[in-house]
Amino acid sequence: MSETTTTYLELSQEGGGAHKFYEVTVHGTIVSVRYGRIGAGGQQQTSTFPTREKAQAAAAKKIGEKVRKGYAPAVQGQRAARAVTRRQVSSAPSTARAVAPVLWRFRTGAAAFGIHIAEDRCWVGNQNGDVHTLGHDGEVLAHYQLPDGVKCLVADDFWIYAGCDDGSVYDLSSKLPFAAYTIAPDVDIFWLDIHEGILNVADRNGGLTVIDHEDEHQWSRRSAGAHAWMVRRDDHAVYHGHQQGVTAYSADGSGELWHTPTNGGVLFGWQEDHAVYAGTDRRVVQRLAKGNGALEATYRCDTVVYSCATAPGGRYVFAGDSASSVYCFAADGTRLWKLGTGGGSALSMQYLDEKLYMVTTDGSLVCVDASEAAIAAARSGTVPVARDVKSAAALPTYTPSATVATVSAAAASGIVVECVQESGRLRVHVVSAGYEPSWNVQFPRHIRRPGVRYVVDDLSPASGGFYRVRGEIRQLV
Repeated sequence: MSETTTTYLELSQEGGGAHKFYEVTVHGTIVSVRYGRIGAGGQQQTSTFPTREKAQAAAAKKIGEKVRKGYAPAVQGQRAARAVTRRQVSSAPSTARAVAPVLWRFRTGAAAFGIHIAEDRCWVGNQNGDVHTLGHDGEVLAHYQLPDGVKCLVADDFWIYAGCDDGSVYDLSSKLPFAAYTIAPDVDIFWLDIHEGILNVADRNGGLTVIDHEDEHQWSRRSAGAHAWMVRRDDHAVYHGHQQGVTAYSADGSGELWHTPTNGGVLFGWQEDHAVYAGTDRRVVQRLAKGNGALEATYRCDTVVYSCATAPGGRYVFAGDSASSVYCFAADGTRLWKLGTGGGSALSMQYLDEKLYMVTTDGSLVCVDASEAAIAAARSGTVPVARDVKSAAALPTYTPSATVATVSAAAASGIVVECVQESGRLRVHVVSAGYEPSWNVQFPRHIRRPGVRYVVDDLSPASGGFYRVRGEIRQLV
């Protein structure tokens, strides 16, 4: 009978981002590797080798690599998992007399908070860690399976990021997702925003943490109220919404710019160029001027506001409440209509091209025709038959990988980058001609190896003086 040996390692840094385990099991010629956040089940990979000796050598190599990175032997279960608060929401039936004109509905299978509507596709993420992309016509295009529940989906130019309960923020811009940021285990994440590669994290305790493109802590603040469900950022400031209102901090962390108490605790936030919008548990959305925090308008709903969004420039303001209703207001606060969602309360929403997209408590991504003609027809009782979108059986599923494919040479269109040691930190710089060699490349930390070169499909410059990867990453051997 083959002997089984298991080595369990952990890496947990006080006040840092790492809070991970790595377990290697050898059974005969089979090597199984399990890895992930401490306290979670993690992901597993299994390899088979020709002999037991080769299996043991491969396992020893994997363990040695992790030990050199700071992992150490540990007893599983002694170190607690990171704190995770999942938003507790209730959803009552709508009191609206009519139902919104829903064009199509896609059921994800679990309550969904994450939504992003881009020009070419829709993104939805749920509490099971599923992220789906769909066309604007409802066609399901792809499925990503992340290790834990999706808190929110945020876009930063071309890049799409999913903030998850495991403390990682995954870049979904390429075919294979990778962890671009890792948040300290003592931060119980509530909401995220990313602007020019800078990650901003709002948490349960009313804290605000800012992390740069190298996944390194920049600054943090503690606002007056706990349960910070809102964080939005632009070039000038970070807008932090919590139980005591909205606080604006300078983008460089040098100080507080203003604080405005809101009518109730903030449960959701939105922004336009010159204003931020805070939805509260006192049944209102309030518009605050970005310059000084002045209250500019109030939009009154009938129950607790779970989400809000605007048409471009704030021409219309939309809100979703705890009673499965969706509202539309004119910019000055006049209520234009209230309709039932037809499927739970909207936990996040976004407007694009006369359509309102919502994710709901029953886990659906819903597309509503928000044109004036469609709403007028709905108010008189005429709505389209909502199409129930199904996912194709052969739909591709992409999961984060701990390794990258290898190539022996770079293709003519490939860009070569190299991982180097600088002042005790691993940085990645461009080797190929035509790029600024002193700029860092935003690159997954878990695959960085000193002296190793990688090939990427494309790089895009960011205003902060660094490059972002677009496309697949392969190791050059």
